[in-house]
Amino acid sequence: MSTPGPAGPSPGLRLAPFRGLRYVPERVGSLSAVTSPPYDVVVRPDEVRALQSADPHNIVRLILPQDGDPAASHAQAARALRRWRDEGVLVPDPVPSLYVYEQTGAQGDVQRGLIGALRLTTVEEKVVLPHENVMPAPVADRAGLMRATAANLEPLLLAYRGNEDGQDDDTAANAVHRAAQQTPLLCTTTEDGVRHRLWAITDPSEIAAIDASLAPRQALIADGHHRWATYLRLRDEQRGPGPWDYGLVLLVDTTRFPLRVRAIHRVLQHLPVAGALSAVRDVFDVESVEGPLPAALEALDAAVTGDGGHAGHGGRNAYLIAGDGRFHLITRPDERRVDEAVPSDRPEEWRRLDATVLHSLLIDRLWQVPDTPEHIGYVHDSLAAVRQAERLGGTAVLMHPVPEATVLRLARQGVMMPHKSTSFGPKPASGLVLRGLDLG
Repeated sequence: MSTPGPAGPSPGLRLAPFRGLRYVPERVGSLSAVTSPPYDVVVRPDEVRALQSADPHNIVRLILPQDGDPAASHAQAARALRRWRDEGVLVPDPVPSLYVYEQTGAQGDVQRGLIGALRLTTVEEKVVLPHENVMPAPVADRAGLMRATAANLEPLLLAYRGNEDGQDDDTAANAVHRAAQQTPLLCTTTEDGVRHRLWAITDPSEIAAIDASLAPRQALIADGHHRWATYLRLRDEQRGPGPWDYGLVLLVDTTRFPLRVRAIHRVLQHLPVAGALSAVRDVFDVESVEGPLPAALEALDAAVTGDGGHAGHGGRNAYLIAGDGRFHLITRPDERRVDEAVPSDRPEEWRRLDATVLHSLLIDRLWQVPDTPEHIGYVHDSLAAVRQAERLGGTAVLMHPVPEATVLRLARQGVMMPHKSTSFGPKPASGLVLRGLDLG
């Protein structure tokens, strides 16, 4: 990675090149077999096992090591990373680069962005905008893993707005477009039908121009709040400037490649559906809805948008409850009870979010469920959430996604969303490019 001068880099959104650590195709079964979704998307033990069995060098062995005790797991990942580098399975690129990364979905939808080492900033600088609170346990776990491996194993997903007025003098956007016309460093298609391609930008003058083009921008953390918090913690542990002042990110210009926003669902692992419904009947309207799951989700959509409103506003809070083989809508909470439960020192838009009402009124007061990993699971896929609840005898709470515009408005005010409120995508695949902190 380029080393900043004595005074450090200039303020702003600063993206530096680095020597990417990448799999050697001839040393693995296939590039697709060594990739994985991000660590917090792989939620079931059988998913971990399937990825491990896909190839002995699958990245899941680094991002989700399985050795029981966290410290032992982190040490296991560090040993595996050193061994794979020593054996030539993972090899650093010869020169520092910015990487253009493209994902093409099965329906032909394309997302492109820049992977680089981003200068870490403070909240006060208002350069990188978080929109969700984080939980201490995942940050501690990721910090232990990053310390042990001395690596950024998977990039965060950040969204920024490029030129929005149709002008073509956007240096970063033009560089991304030009790179994508060249022969890629790698091309692979994962089991979900998504094609992944990667290019390297190595010309120092072009990299400097991209950096200057990005510097005035703000970026929203779309995915990876816990890893961003981990980056900041590890940076603050250091005694002076160095590679920990930067973190691996994927920057996507959403004026050209809009992200999808999906909900993150909750699984209350020890609360049966009957108990969950009994506790809310005096506060919410409760009704059964017909399955299967897609039809029930349509009923949820109709409940929150049926009057032309938006999810989580104007008394339209609604949740789909599952886990007992049936589906139940809970809607129209008692506004007085909402006002009593939700903190009053936040904007009204935040106070009426589905996630805010869920945690403040339902989880904390009516259900009295501790917000710990032993009691609440956060699941991105609705079907997986329902199946997990049925297997555990618990309750799945399926959510409607928050509109992207709401997320941006609150983030620019410095207001945090409740944790795990949104899922932006498509998320970058883990395993295509890593950042070793010893390779600066």
